[in-house]
Amino acid sequence: MLTIGSKAPDFELPDQNGKLHTLQQYRGKKVILYFYPKDNTPGCTKQACNFAELYPQFREKDAIVLGVSKDSVVSHKKFEEKYGLPFPLLADTERKVIEAFDVWKEKKAFGKTGFGVVRTTYLIDENGIIEKAFSNVKAADNPAQMLAEI
Repeated sequence: MLTIGSKAPDFELPDQNGKLHTLQQYRGKKVILYFYPKDNTPGCTKQACNFAELYPQFREKDAIVLGVSKDSVVSHKKFEEKYGLPFPLLADTERKVIEAFDVWKEKKAFGKTGFGVVRTTYLIDENGIIEKAFSNVKAADNPAQMLAEI
């Protein structure tokens, strides 16, 4: 996990519509950058839908919500359409941003060990500095937790 108070790594990733996003373009706004393992899985769906439900309140606070996984643009588009998600889902198929934010870790599931995205959420301030970082977050609770943090 990256250090609180350090500059967040910049990135350039496509969203579910193929539009490129950079952290730099959101200067002047708080950014909730959440990393999740996979589109259309129970925990990730709950997290995304809860962010969607609270999205108007994030916008009222002038905050940006960005979801990131290693799924493709096409996968993200299907996920967005299925659940009516109102925010960008960034496709990091090469794991460059996932690794830059130190969320690609060894994980154990069903008695097997492998690597994957550890559900992590960063709050980045208006100047691109990491204000808060939460690792191994509870998918369903994370959106409300982040709304309370901003």
